[in-house]
Amino acid sequence: MSEYIPSPMDWVAKQVELYEGSGGTAGLTLRDTGLPVIIVTNRGWKTGAIRKTPVMRVADGRNYILVASKGGAPEHPVWYHNLKADPNVEIRDKTELYQMRVREVDDPAERQRLWTLAVEAFPPYQDYQAKTDRVIPVFVAEPVE
Repeated sequence: MSEYIPSPMDWVAKQVELYEGSGGTAGLTLRDTGLPVIIVTNRGWKTGAIRKTPVMRVADGRNYILVASKGGAPEHPVWYHNLKADPNVEIRDKTELYQMRVREVDDPAERQRLWTLAVEAFPPYQDYQAKTDRVIPVFVAEPVE
């Protein structure tokens, strides 16, 4: 089993600690937005270490949509590279844990449908896309059967 390395971003590390430490009963929203998040556990592409990231909760049936927005920054978040290197993740949604496999959505029609769902769940995604030149990646996490 690999070592867990908390995020170097203090608020992220604290949110993951609160969310997981409570068994999924506290720390369930993004800061002061009141909007729900899930915790995505993945493997670091450089270190091989276990990484945990709060991501906006956007569900599509049994699947989750993961938007690599990084607030509209010019570069992808580190977790984007982690998911590209190893698509096997664990998602904690409140008290439930799911083993899932992610894939980046390339099909334009599928991406648009999922992007629309993501923006409905978290409207700032639209502003993030407007302020960056990169196309913000969209992943779909699907249950491992």
